[in-house]
Amino acid sequence: MSAPYAPTPLALALALAAAGLTPAHAQEVKSLNPITVSGDAQATPLNPGVKAERARLDGVAGGTNLIEPQKETRLVTLKDALDYQPGLVVQEFFGGLDQPRLNIRGSGIQSNPVNRGVMLLQDGLPLNEADGSFVIGFLEPRNARLISARRGANALSPAATTLGGELDFQSLTGTEGDVLRVEGGSFGRFGAQAAKGLRSDNLDGRLSVTHDKYDGYRHYSGSERTSVQGNFGIQGDGFENRTYLSYTDLDVDIPFVVTREQMEHDPRQTNGEGVKVNPPFNQIDIGKRQPHRTSRQFRAANRTYWGTETLNNTVGVYAQNIDDVFQDPLTTTATKGMTYGAQWQLAGKFRAIDYRVALDWSRSDMDRDLYTVNKETGSRKTHYGNYDLQAENRNALLGFAWHVAPQWTVVGDAKFTQAIRDARDRFTGKSLDQDRNYVSPKLGLVWQPVESQRFFVNVSRSNEAPTYWEIIGGGSLPNPLNDAVGTSSLSELKLQRADTVEIGGEGLLGAGAYAPHWALTLYHSDVKDELMSVSTANGTAAGTYNYRGGTRHQGIELGLNGSLPAFGEGAAFDYRVAYTFSDFRFKGGEYAGNRIAGVPRHLVSAEVLYRVGGLRFGPNVRWMPAATETNHANTPDTQQDSYALLGFKVDYQIDKHWQAYVQGDNLTDKTYASAFVIRNTGTTAMPTFLPGNGRSVTAGVNYRF
Repeated sequence: MSAPYAPTPLALALALAAAGLTPAHAQEVKSLNPITVSGDAQATPLNPGVKAERARLDGVAGGTNLIEPQKETRLVTLKDALDYQPGLVVQEFFGGLDQPRLNIRGSGIQSNPVNRGVMLLQDGLPLNEADGSFVIGFLEPRNARLISARRGANALSPAATTLGGELDFQSLTGTEGDVLRVEGGSFGRFGAQAAKGLRSDNLDGRLSVTHDKYDGYRHYSGSERTSVQGNFGIQGDGFENRTYLSYTDLDVDIPFVVTREQMEHDPRQTNGEGVKVNPPFNQIDIGKRQPHRTSRQFRAANRTYWGTETLNNTVGVYAQNIDDVFQDPLTTTATKGMTYGAQWQLAGKFRAIDYRVALDWSRSDMDRDLYTVNKETGSRKTHYGNYDLQAENRNALLGFAWHVAPQWTVVGDAKFTQAIRDARDRFTGKSLDQDRNYVSPKLGLVWQPVESQRFFVNVSRSNEAPTYWEIIGGGSLPNPLNDAVGTSSLSELKLQRADTVEIGGEGLLGAGAYAPHWALTLYHSDVKDELMSVSTANGTAAGTYNYRGGTRHQGIELGLNGSLPAFGEGAAFDYRVAYTFSDFRFKGGEYAGNRIAGVPRHLVSAEVLYRVGGLRFGPNVRWMPAATETNHANTPDTQQDSYALLGFKVDYQIDKHWQAYVQGDNLTDKTYASAFVIRNTGTTAMPTFLPGNGRSVTAGVNYRF
């Protein structure tokens, strides 16, 4: 069946312009917490505040988000920080401290767990390994003053060339985030944070320690995370140097997927208990096989800035190690490695042109071992893969913003990349060396008819090289009865390329204190050789291939937020809503006309809070109004069902130091699938779904110095 006709991005943008909509700021969803962090007062060139980052995003000819996570009531997981952001889709695997799926325009969503498709940045430097992979659990939103999302080809880093763009976490510095935080709740949830800083005229430092523990809603779904993050800065006249250190220890049990029948009978159960499944799936006992992920990383980084607004240099270096064990019910993948990187940027102004020149280099040396899993004890059994891996990237960027008239700016850049992915199997002596060279160009236009009004359009090309999770394929044979046999291989895959047209704008609807802020982006991407990572009938990884028939990603990213007057002196209703529409389809080939599995077609997150003085309370909803395909064949009766999750929060700012909150989630105790594995084709008998959390309550107390 062909896709229904949708209005073109150009027509919608022109309609908005004709309506006289008056933008004010870069694309963002307003945070509503009355607590503020004095970020602008302590802003520096390497750590810009809200105003400086917003001004930078105003110059981007495309969709962006500017997020102030410290204003959120609860801030533990990535979902807490990004829940009301258009274009950023976060799907929890099983709640708690797990590793959610982060989807931006469908990039990397087929990987399971998601480990590619977006460039994660910590203070402007890549957090990804050099092959493009990442462990999303290494992100700590409680230590971020700002999160800047540049969706798609709007990424500013020379290292970011994927369809998903980049997500930059900017650390709190000095004394701006001094806090003691304790919280607890349902299913054994406990969390604590202690953070303290210091600041003098030209020196500052900060240390933050967080620890979280969660018993889990489902059986065998406990998790624990400890994170230590610190930074130290020196400033002078036109000079700044900052050093960052962090350590993260993440330990997550994985209850794995179940059938729809199992989920509806008891969403807490795992395979091996409760409703029995048919062979061969009845041979997977999660309690015995003990799937889990343990990941540890130590990271050190340093950045130096010198110069003026007219001409300046920024140099950054970083090094990080990784010790990562990911075990599914049949196989264990153990990775140890070191990643090094360096980045230099020259930025300046010449008459009506702002320009940037940047170089970026990164290298990862990794050892990866593959084992079968003992079906009775969960320990490692047969060692069937031993790989020596070297990934290296060399990137160069040329960018400009030409202010051709007071209201018009032409924006463009070109990123030149050499991506090297070398792999050698120590067992067989076979090797696969892949060296790719490509250019990722972008050209856009920003129109600001008045200072507070902004519209944009751009055309771009993105490129994504496969990671080692795609290049190395392996696992036990499909029959789970045999836990002594495993196979592995090296796959030569093509680049995933996408040509994108994007248009949109942002601003205020009307004028006055209660004028709502809107942000709208529309995009259309034609993707060639899309990387498709699919699962076996058991739900374990089956491998990755390039889809040869072409795919299409297009969507709408819409945000609206503001306030309305309410009864009571100084009272108001604060509201925010984010809507993301994702229409992803196969253009030709085997699945021509089908929807690409994995991404909700419609997703709405909305919240309304009554605010008076330091008290705020009100409901929220996360609504997926249509079913989502779980396999590319779009097999009937295998979809993730639609759902609506209702929540409620109460947030009270007692005085300038003390704050307390209570938050309830899924108050109707709805049984639903929060995520699922993706296959080429599937049946109702296959374990597919990851049940989401039931009704839960979290409460916390913060003391700010």
